[in-house]
Amino acid sequence: MISAGDLKKGVTLKIDGNLYRVVNTTYHNPGRGAASMTANLMDIRTGNVNKKVWTAEERLEDAYVENEDCEYLYRDSDTLHFMNIQTYDQYEANATLFGDDIHYLKEGLQLQLKFYENRPIDYELPTTLSFTVAEAEVAVVGNSAGNVTKRVVTDSGLSLVVPLFINVGETIKVDTRDGSYVGRG
Repeated sequence: MISAGDLKKGVTLKIDGNLYRVVNTTYHNPGRGAASMTANLMDIRTGNVNKKVWTAEERLEDAYVENEDCEYLYRDSDTLHFMNIQTYDQYEANATLFGDDIHYLKEGLQLQLKFYENRPIDYELPTTLSFTVAEAEVAVVGNSAGNVTKRVVTDSGLSLVVPLFINVGETIKVDTRDGSYVGRG
């Protein structure tokens, strides 16, 4: 059991038999009255996000989640295949589990999968990853007074904004938390 006041992003809760991942939280402590915790919860089964409010003292059931270091192998239509690095066990996960983060996956990527009852329910990507630029807008000479960035697409399909000097074929580092350019890879 966990106190609602101790909720933070990434915690997995079991509410009415369903699993929810805390997406973000807001703690509210008025001058009078009881403190409350507002949390946006993503239903792990459906992907829907709901908002819930609890008093800070309420006790909630947190789900025991196992973490395993895995390697991404390949994608087969809507199924992603992973392998445990230590035991070589292979797992399958639905592509909807990763949402927009699916563009960060590339063969051989090592990440942490989170399991509940031997089923992958969540993941944790490395903070930065390197990608090769596959497509880039053409930098216009003399266009450096204002907007000195351009949009590129990586080999995995990720689209992001980078400085003008980045060209097709170069390797760049990307922050997986917000999808921003970090530097050359």
